[in-house]
Amino acid sequence: MAGDAEAAGETAEKLSAHASSAASLTNDPVWRSFELVPVLGSNFTAVRELAAIVDGVSQSAITPLVGVARSVELGDFKPVDGSIDLQPLIQARSQVAAASTALAVSEKSVRAIQTGNTLDVVRRAADQLEAAVTRAAGSVDVVDRAVRLAPNMLGAAGPRNYVLMFQNPAELRATGGIAGAVALLHAENGRITLAQQASSGDFPRYDTPVLPLADETRGLYGDITGQYIQDVNLTPDFPQSALLAREMWRTQFGLETDGVISIDPVSLSYLLRATGPITLATGEVLTAENAVQLLLSDVYSRYEDPADQDAFFAAAAASVFSTVSRGDADPVALVTALAQAGSEHRVLVWNANDEDQAVLTNTTLAGGLPLSNASATRFGVYLNDATGAKMGMYLDMQVAVGQVTCRKDKRPNYGVSVTLSNTAPADAAITLSDYVTGGGVYGVAPGNVKTVVSAYGAPGMQNLGMTRDDSVVAYHPATDSSHPVSAIEVELAPGESTVLHFGWLGLEPSSAPIVAQSTPVIHLNETRELELGCESALW
Repeated sequence: MAGDAEAAGETAEKLSAHASSAASLTNDPVWRSFELVPVLGSNFTAVRELAAIVDGVSQSAITPLVGVARSVELGDFKPVDGSIDLQPLIQARSQVAAASTALAVSEKSVRAIQTGNTLDVVRRAADQLEAAVTRAAGSVDVVDRAVRLAPNMLGAAGPRNYVLMFQNPAELRATGGIAGAVALLHAENGRITLAQQASSGDFPRYDTPVLPLADETRGLYGDITGQYIQDVNLTPDFPQSALLAREMWRTQFGLETDGVISIDPVSLSYLLRATGPITLATGEVLTAENAVQLLLSDVYSRYEDPADQDAFFAAAAASVFSTVSRGDADPVALVTALAQAGSEHRVLVWNANDEDQAVLTNTTLAGGLPLSNASATRFGVYLNDATGAKMGMYLDMQVAVGQVTCRKDKRPNYGVSVTLSNTAPADAAITLSDYVTGGGVYGVAPGNVKTVVSAYGAPGMQNLGMTRDDSVVAYHPATDSSHPVSAIEVELAPGESTVLHFGWLGLEPSSAPIVAQSTPVIHLNETRELELGCESALW
């Protein structure tokens, strides 16, 4: 991680020697005979299994990765004149794949070790190894996916074209915000160019959806989801949004692209940490500190014409892209920025190529509906603006999740709490422009924020309803791809807050951790723990 490949190699060699010795010593006949001793024997068995796993990780995972580290540096991926050398990635594929496979096997093996009747020192060692291997397995899996996917997406086997959507969270949509600016990325043999730029104004509002919509999507989000480029991401299912955006680009410009990529201004602010300040053609200096304020607030007071606003945003994005593609960015800071943006669901990717899309499946970049499994029970909280304006800058969201078991059959009750606050100034109706407040055009008082909140449970759960500020309220119950959904419309005046509680009953007993996946609003807060009791009407 420090980029010191030689020191890593020396450490790996020492580890390999110690691990090999430990595995050998714990696998001889004398050691094995002690495993048969009542009470004491379980300790010998666990230590032998631990030693074997460490040896396997050393030989099959760390050694290949050190080989990659010695031959590849992050600086190798720095663009030069808009082009990235893909060969280091391609050459690293086999070694990274071997390491990823070895760590995945080791992760399962260490979890299978029986430590219930062992000494504390053995149990602690097993826990320590499990944590380390799990963390490493996750990290290397990401690298493995990257070296498999990146060369393909960057045109190693032929040209690729992608619709690039710039989501604007000043007007929220489930996956981030409206697509006010759109572009075409062309990738060929590692060279990336911004081939064409467009705005939402270049796309009509189609009379009917450009592709058939599922009844569930139509019921929750309406036909408009497939009729207008700014509404394709009313649904939180990004692959569906991407298909619609791709079809709209084909219909309008005659090119069927190879995928869709989405990014937002907060992501651009992260990238600016790596590039440093950028001076725009208009004279403004874009920095990591002022990018969000400039792009999502100041622009509306400086430019009254929406077309000028879209043009400014597109120019800013193009300037950042140009700076990165020229290689004027620190590669470590650039990777860190992209990783943060990806983990916050601010960068989303969909590929028309099925094999490439399979690599993205179940990652934060895929932008699918929340997927629950043995490792976590996942909920979704998604926001769509109903103000018809740019008040997202002033909407604060806090999410909390929790569970409690009250039933004899041990089926857990789950709760998701969503606190929304309108942080706009009390005189927002006067101090903010009509373009930002909406000017009351859609029936929302200037300064107020109106939002549709859709909370998603896991498939198979029973929807128990919801409360608002501790009172049971009417809501829209629905399903979306087997997920139970509760939707409600909320309007808040400046300074006003509200607390929404959503309840579900689990399908079967579970102690898996709870995770909330939500719309990446401008200012993200960490998900909190929600304390639940059995006396609540919802759970």
